[in-house]
Amino acid sequence: MDERTSFREATPVETKTTRRPMRLLLCVLLIVVAAIAAAIGFRLGQGEANSTSWLPPVLANLFSGPAGKAAPSGAVIYYRDPKGKPFYSAEPKETPDGQPYMPVLASEDVSFEQRPPEQSAVKADERILYYRNPMGLADTSPVPKKDSMGMDYIPVYEEKAGDTSTVVISPGKLQRTGYRSEVVERRVVSRPIRVPATIQLDERRISVVATRSEAFIDKVENVTTGDRVRKGQPLLQLYSPDINAAAAQLIANPGFDGSRRRLQNLNVPDEVIADMERTRKVPLSIQWTAPRDGVVLERNAVNGMRAAAGDVLFRIADISVMWVLADVPEHAIGQVHVGQTVAVQVRSLPGRTFTGRIALVYPQVNKETRTTRVRIELPNPDSVLLPDMYADVEIATGSTEPTLSVSDSAIIDTGTRQTVLIDKGEGRFEPREVKLGARGNGFAEIREGVAEGEKVVTSANFLIDAESNLKAALQGMAAGSAPGGEKRQ
Repeated sequence: MDERTSFREATPVETKTTRRPMRLLLCVLLIVVAAIAAAIGFRLGQGEANSTSWLPPVLANLFSGPAGKAAPSGAVIYYRDPKGKPFYSAEPKETPDGQPYMPVLASEDVSFEQRPPEQSAVKADERILYYRNPMGLADTSPVPKKDSMGMDYIPVYEEKAGDTSTVVISPGKLQRTGYRSEVVERRVVSRPIRVPATIQLDERRISVVATRSEAFIDKVENVTTGDRVRKGQPLLQLYSPDINAAAAQLIANPGFDGSRRRLQNLNVPDEVIADMERTRKVPLSIQWTAPRDGVVLERNAVNGMRAAAGDVLFRIADISVMWVLADVPEHAIGQVHVGQTVAVQVRSLPGRTFTGRIALVYPQVNKETRTTRVRIELPNPDSVLLPDMYADVEIATGSTEPTLSVSDSAIIDTGTRQTVLIDKGEGRFEPREVKLGARGNGFAEIREGVAEGEKVVTSANFLIDAESNLKAALQGMAAGSAPGGEKRQ
């Protein structure tokens, strides 16, 4: 009896002693759960319901269920700076202090309008206008949805849609497309026109030796075609009955001015007339001399021949200045004007360049070749330039003063208008229409549209322009209806 009584009394004491630690553990767990729930409620109030990065890894896994964000997947498309700086690399690399760049997978960079990390949380007053196709197709939705591949449609926010003049592209896209930009500055824009040409004689420097009356050639001096002669150098001796009759009259009537004028009309040299007046004799033959310095182009005089009035006995040309006749295409003739400097290279004299100036633009277009002839006067002091030589002419066009210009690659030309993309930094670009002037040496003059110091895109600009056009098209499609299909006022 005593033993059973003592057993029954001892059992409750032992049970309570055993259950006390269990109750204490349950209380601790309840306090932890209550603290976590309070934190979650606080985070929900702060708009971070979709983020579990603030939780420890074990608890984050517990609270990130099917509704959480999927883990990154796909191939590594590039590497970014581990400290969040705007530095990227196509290959693995390290920072100067030895930290490796972080890989970015394909699923982490699929949108041209990826929001910066500091803007990943939606502002309370920022309203979603519509959702667009993630692959860039012309398809929108007033409510969230997925495409045929399971990709979420991309939200377009009211603030971003309102800025119709700017397109935003993620840094990853820019890195992969080879984007480049340059500063708009002043340069000398010149466009040389290169055309073929030929060397010709200056028409004003050609002289012909001929008589104005019938004559007989007594003697031709030792002068042949191609020889160089000086002004006043003897060329031939001739006898002319008309010249002798006028000379006899001059001697018989020295004071009669008509006799002297008659000899001058017969083209008798002044020095021959003066010699007649001095000697008071009529010579049997008259000496004919070269009228200018130059090269004998043609010799027709022969000893003993009879020459009629006007027959060409010698043709002499001065080649100290030559003409270069170039044929400029019709589309470029508006850039050519008198006085422009021209560089001439003669094919028979490689490595040597002659400098001249445009003297005349002929007022006619060749209807067969659609070219206009341009005449260039070219000094020839050493007489190396000869008639009918082939030459290549380079005409410098454009202003010699620096003008506001950009690279040709920065111009997006649709045929009816020309635009450039202004780089505003941080992946933001603004298409802007410009008016162009002269083009040359890889640059285009900008007369209106951009200011000095602005940056324009010179590489991958067609991709950015395509994204800009897509954005405008999507906004135009969404402008007719608000989310839910209601008409927007």
